[in-house]
Parts: sequence; C-alpha cells; structure tokens
Amino acid sequence: MLVVAALGGNALLKRGEPLTAETQRNNVKIAAQSLAEIVRAGHDLVITHGNGPQVGLLALQGASYKPDEAYPLDVLGAETEGMIGYMIEQELENALEHDRPVATLLTQVVVDPKDPAFAKPTKFVGPVYEREEAERRAAGAGWSIAPDGDKWRRVVPSPKPLEIPDLRVLQLLLEQGVVVVCTGGGGIPVLRREDGSMMGIEAVIDKDAASALLARQLGADALLLLTDVDAVYRDFGTDQAAPVSELTVAQARALDMPAGSMGPKLRAACEFAEAGGLSGIGRLQDAVAILEGSAGTRVSAG
Repeated sequence: MLVVAALGGNALLKRGEPLTAETQRNNVKIAAQSLAEIVRAGHDLVITHGNGPQVGLLALQGASYKPDEAYPLDVLGAETEGMIGYMIEQELENALEHDRPVATLLTQVVVDPKDPAFAKPTKFVGPVYEREEAERRAAGAGWSIAPDGDKWRRVVPSPKPLEIPDLRVLQLLLEQGVVVVCTGGGGIPVLRREDGSMMGIEAVIDKDAASALLARQLGADALLLLTDVDAVYRDFGTDQAAPVSELTVAQARALDMPAGSMGPKLRAACEFAEAGGLSGIGRLQDAVAILEGSAGTRVSAG
C-alpha cells in the first residue's frame, strides 16, 4: 500500500519538554523505529508532521529583531520543514540501515485569501504560558492568545488547504521508491495570484487537514493519524470512556471531540475515508497494527 503517516506533535516534542535540538532528536529517533516498521512491512511511505512548538520558537527568536525585520510565518514554516524533515530523514535512513532512500521536500500548499480563518485565529503555536505571561507577551507583540488546557498559547490563522502544487515532484520521488517527508506543519501557506504566480501568507495550516488532502491527491491507500492516544474514545475524560476500534464516517462525525486535539484528526480521517481510503488513528508505535486492524481506530466510508 501507499501509506501517508501524519506524526502528531508528541512524536517530536512531548508537552512540557524543553524546545531543544537534543530533545527533538531523541524523540525523532524513537519515532523513526516505528516508521521503519511500515516500510519493512512492504509499504510505500509518505511522512507528514506537525510544527506548532517549533514555528512558535522561531517566531519568538524573530521577536528579538525590529518588527519590520522579523520573518513571516510562511518563511518560518519553511524553516521548520527543513529542520524537522532533516531529523526525520536522517534517523529513518539510520533505522532502515540506508536500504531505502529518504528525502525531505519543502511543500507549498495553496489557501484562499478570503478564508474566514484569517479573521479568527485558532491554531496553537509556540510554548505554553501562564495566563498573565501570555497576556503580557500578547500585548507586546500583537498576538492573539487562547487557553490550551490549563495554560495559554499564541494562536494564528489556520486556513483550509486547497491544493498542493508540488504534487508532481512528490509523485516522481515515489515512482523511484523514495520515502518522502513532506507537507510538514501543514505545508507552507501560499496564495495563487490571478496570473498564476504564488506568494506566501501569514498562517499555519492544520497538519491533519493537509495530510488528508495530500493522501487524496496522491491516491494513497491509507492515512494514519499517529498520536500518543491508543484510539478514539467515546465519552473521553469520563468514567465511561471506552476505545472504539471501528467507526463509519457518519458515526465519527457524530462524536463530540475537542477542537484542539482529536477533532481535527477525526475530520481528516472522515475526509479521506469518504474518498475511499482507509483512515486509522492511534499510537505511533502501533502503526503497522492499525493498518492490520488489530490496534487503534479505523474509519471507513460505511
């Protein structure tokens, strides 16, 4: 099968861990072992990943410059694609003992400049803060902020991904048997001008939504949305919480899931399942078992 595996942010940086290169490297090394199992099982593989903490860190570093010298979010997104992609590429090559080529592709993703998301920022980026510190930073930098659990974080626009113009390059790589790391952090958000040229825009695209679009446009057989939770749970957070192994699209859409965690994954799973593919949600270390139907939650058209 052609599998698109979307790594949750926990694969790179667990909540509360320091934003250091060493921490991310150690986490990626562990993730690479599970990703290698997908390849060893005989599947072709495309890997996507989140970048919320990393793009937020680069934005904080940029805040040390004068306001008109700071780099915009699309450029920071490209930087994180290179930084994280490099680590995944290298550690996966090591895990596969250099038996399969791996390449990272900086991936542009077209969005609509009139998307309502630009008027209502919702995408978390950067580290968490106590409310008082978050409000102080927001006032100084012109941020929008929102609660994330019992902490507060910066939020930025997260428009819907519409098109992946680099698709032909991805297909060429796959035809040559390359494992591809792409569409990191949801891809680099760009606008298409009337003359067909493109330009970047200040936003961060949801990784799961972009991964579903990528999987559909590549004609993938399976989309794995990998996180630190072993499955989708009914009545999550209550005494009646129970894992669900199989869901139809209709059942999945009927579940009330948090917008900042499982909600985007279920929406992405439904979008891909409706196109005829297999969607799976679960732990990174269970990736192959999810494909086989013995772990996680699988979403089907019904």
